[in-house]
Amino acid sequence: MTNGSDKQPLRVLVAGGGIAGQALAFWLTRGGHRVTVAERSPALRAAGAQVDLRGQGIEAVKRMGLLDAVRGKLVDEAGVAFINSRGKAKATIMANTSGQGRQTLTSEYEIMRGDLVRILHAATRDDTEHLFGKSVDGFEQDAHHVVAHFSDGSSRAFDLLIGADGQGSRIRLALLPQGFDPYWRVGMHMAYWFVPRIASDSNIRDTCMVPGGRQIMRRSHNPTETQVYFVMREESEEASAIHRAPVEHQKEFWASRFRDAGWQTERFTEGMKTSPFFYSQEIVQVRTDTWSKGRVVLAGDAAHCASPYSGMGISGSLVGAHVLAREINRHPGDLPTALANYDRVLRPFVNEIQGEVNPRLLRLGLPMTQRAINIFQATTALASFLHIPDLAARLSKEDRGGNWQLPDNPAPTSAA
Repeated sequence: MTNGSDKQPLRVLVAGGGIAGQALAFWLTRGGHRVTVAERSPALRAAGAQVDLRGQGIEAVKRMGLLDAVRGKLVDEAGVAFINSRGKAKATIMANTSGQGRQTLTSEYEIMRGDLVRILHAATRDDTEHLFGKSVDGFEQDAHHVVAHFSDGSSRAFDLLIGADGQGSRIRLALLPQGFDPYWRVGMHMAYWFVPRIASDSNIRDTCMVPGGRQIMRRSHNPTETQVYFVMREESEEASAIHRAPVEHQKEFWASRFRDAGWQTERFTEGMKTSPFFYSQEIVQVRTDTWSKGRVVLAGDAAHCASPYSGMGISGSLVGAHVLAREINRHPGDLPTALANYDRVLRPFVNEIQGEVNPRLLRLGLPMTQRAINIFQATTALASFLHIPDLAARLSKEDRGGNWQLPDNPAPTSAA
């Protein structure tokens, strides 16, 4: 930190206790600030499906001294198989575990979102105030403070409010001009949930393409549970609206869309009814020209969601938290400079990872006809036979995220 008033610790409120929120708490408390994390869930929201770390995200976790903890919770996913409607593998692309080049469809660092949240929380809980069962419903600010209004009717003043409240951020809604649409849509939707694991569920992720621009994925993360993903192309108002409907309506919607899909659809839709976890979402990116206004700033998916198909959503949140905390810790007495630097430093990286998502390529993975599916599988089978995906990954000079370099650590750590 610099001299003078810059040494004064800030009172920082982080709205959202997910990946970005916990990572911000990690670095800001080590910068000497008093951090409060408000999470609307009544307890740590350690749920969610499988996620991966790639490129700069792996480096961000390493800088925190948490890479060994992450390695201890990795999911054993050896590769991705493209199967037909009878469950027979037509092509398989294995993970790149060489430690060099680019990750393939499955990463060397696959982990359940809940396990990653728990690892981050364990590293922050002793130094951070956590308010569970509270959300930030509104705020007002002046030149000196931002007053947050919580869902329980209470209010508190802080020096900085960070909106790390996800793709559907309420902080972003209040920060940006009324009527501004931050979503870049690709015409795709996804739902995922857990079902009991059976003997045939292996450590290879199964991907089954279904006519009508639909896809079913199965991946197993522990001895008793299997994850199911339904993905489809659809640009109807009904599809976009269903994600805001009651969960039971969402389940009915997805079951109806995949009723004739074959393979293990009946098993999956039956398991959906009693699954302990279910989530439905539209595949979007969050794109805005600004991430801050006064003493309020956005982070993680609230600022720059890259979508699950970027492969860099979690890594992007970790990298964004790293950069934001670094600038706050460098300029605590000059927040306008800190937040301007955050945008300047991080924006090229965000542009790179968001640019990885090409709607035309995504649509190739969701063919509309059986003939197109057959062509895709035959082409992929030939490429796999010739080891093209493996060679391309190993010979690539960079992973997703390009050659953008993670800046210096925001604060010292025991591993630094």
